[in-house]
Amino acid sequence: MLRVFIGWDSRYPELSDVLSYSLRKHASIPLSISYLKLAELGLHRPNDPLASTEFTYTRFLVPWLCNYEGVAVFMDNDMVCLGDIKELAELDMDPYALRVVKHDYRPTNKTKMYGCPQTVYPRKNWSSLMIMNCARLRLWSKQVVDTQSGAYLHRFQDIPDELMGDISPAWNALDWMDRGTRLIHYTNGGPWFERYRDHPYGQVWFKMRDEWRAGLPGAADGPVADPVRQPGVH
Repeated sequence: MLRVFIGWDSRYPELSDVLSYSLRKHASIPLSISYLKLAELGLHRPNDPLASTEFTYTRFLVPWLCNYEGVAVFMDNDMVCLGDIKELAELDMDPYALRVVKHDYRPTNKTKMYGCPQTVYPRKNWSSLMIMNCARLRLWSKQVVDTQSGAYLHRFQDIPDELMGDISPAWNALDWMDRGTRLIHYTNGGPWFERYRDHPYGQVWFKMRDEWRAGLPGAADGPVADPVRQPGVH
C-alpha cells in the first residue's frame, strides 16, 4: 500500500480529484491517497504573501503525519499522472531521506498562475514531487514546519546532498509531454484557467477530468489504509 499525499487548495478542489483519479487509473498497486487540507492540519504560520497555494507548507508535514514511519509520496495538485506509480514505489529508499526530480528551473514569467509573485531560488520545483523516507525526515517536525522559513523548507536545508536521490524527469515533466512522460506538471498555468485554455497539453488534463466526472473506473476510492494523522483521506 503506497501512501500518497496530494496538495489541496479550497479554491480549486477539483484539481486534487483529477490527479487522484489519474493515479488510480494507471496504478497496478493499491494506493492510500490523502489530501493535505490546511484547515485540518492545525498550522499556525502567519500569512505568507509569497505562498501561492494552501499546501505551500503542509507538504512538509507528511513525515509527521506518517509518524515518521515508512515511505510516502507528496505531489502538487496541478499534475496529471500518465504512468504506473508502481515505478516510484519500487525505487530503493534505504540510502535516502528524499528522492526528487532535480530540476534546473528558471522561470521567465513574473507571476505564478494564481497571481502570486514568481520567485526564483535554488532547487525550485524539487519539492513539487517528493518520495519521502519518513524515518529520515524527523527534522521536519510540526514545530519546524510552523516556524521555519519557506527558503529553509523548500531548499531542503539541513538535509545532506548525499541523502537526496533522483527521480526520472519523466515523473515531473514541466509543461511538457512526449512518449516517455509519466506525469505532466502544469507549472506555467493550467488549462482550468481561461487564459491558459490553449496550453499545448491542456486536452490531456481535460480528458482526465471528464473521465473522473463521468465516474469511470479509477474514480471510486480504491483500498485505503487506516490513516494515522491522515486527514482528508480519499
